[in-house]
Amino acid sequence: MQVILGANGQIGEELARELKRNFTSDIKIVSRKPQKVNDTDILFSADLTNREQAIEAVKGCEIAFFTLGLPISSSMWEDQFPIIVENVIEACKKEKTKLVFFGNTYMYPQDDRKLSESTIFQPVGRKGKVRKKLAEMVLEAMTKGELEAVICRAPEFYGPGKTQSITNTLIFDNIKADKKLKVPISANKKRSLIWTPDASRATALIGNTPTAYSQTWHLPVDSQHPTYKQLIQICSKVYGRDFKFTVIPKIIFQIGSLFSSKLKELLELLPRYEHDNIFDDSKFRSHFPEFKVTSYQKGIEEIKRNS
Repeated sequence: MQVILGANGQIGEELARELKRNFTSDIKIVSRKPQKVNDTDILFSADLTNREQAIEAVKGCEIAFFTLGLPISSSMWEDQFPIIVENVIEACKKEKTKLVFFGNTYMYPQDDRKLSESTIFQPVGRKGKVRKKLAEMVLEAMTKGELEAVICRAPEFYGPGKTQSITNTLIFDNIKADKKLKVPISANKKRSLIWTPDASRATALIGNTPTAYSQTWHLPVDSQHPTYKQLIQICSKVYGRDFKFTVIPKIIFQIGSLFSSKLKELLELLPRYEHDNIFDDSKFRSHFPEFKVTSYQKGIEEIKRNS
């Protein structure tokens, strides 16, 4: 049996579908209020801040996929994430369960450096520091040989359904609402965005590849790395409309953060939009050459069909 810890988001849902399609029908869905993705899923309600509930969640499972997300609150991240991850690590150690840890790039430097699996951790802001700590917790358990684990790392999302990201909010949600598109900071910096179903498919593949463990993997992205201007041009082609956009300068975010707690939480993420943000997935592509990455055009066509 394979278990998904935090399965109510887009990554967890797509992961459940992919595991069912290609790997196993024995899937346990774990969250506080779990819901079936596949008819054969087993539901288990758990609060992973509770050590005993975490142990029960992974009991009897060969592989645990950690895809749990929390609201974008620095205080909540600092208070809850380390406890949750420590409990999951201890539960997997006790039950001899493999851990597939799905993470993001918040712990990396936010400058022009190309990001690879060997990039140093140099976080900007509170959430980045939390993500650094979580990654180091998993890496330490791996290095000590206490836990058979693998880290899957993804850049900013774009995609269908429940996908949440700055890009989805400012570009695709505004297309759906027939509003003017907005671009954070710069329209001319290169971006690496990952199609959420690709992120889930690649995570399922890595988790079910025994030789992939004890490593960190960057999940695959379209090799184009378009600027926002180029991404919007692709949108215009797909939708058959000439989309206009407005660039939101940093000062507007800073002023808005004085009145909006949500904008205040986003401030530490803004430096990545001032620079080219290139995510190196060459390791994955080399080891899994048959994996088909969804192009931006194909992804945007899918968003259009489902909007």
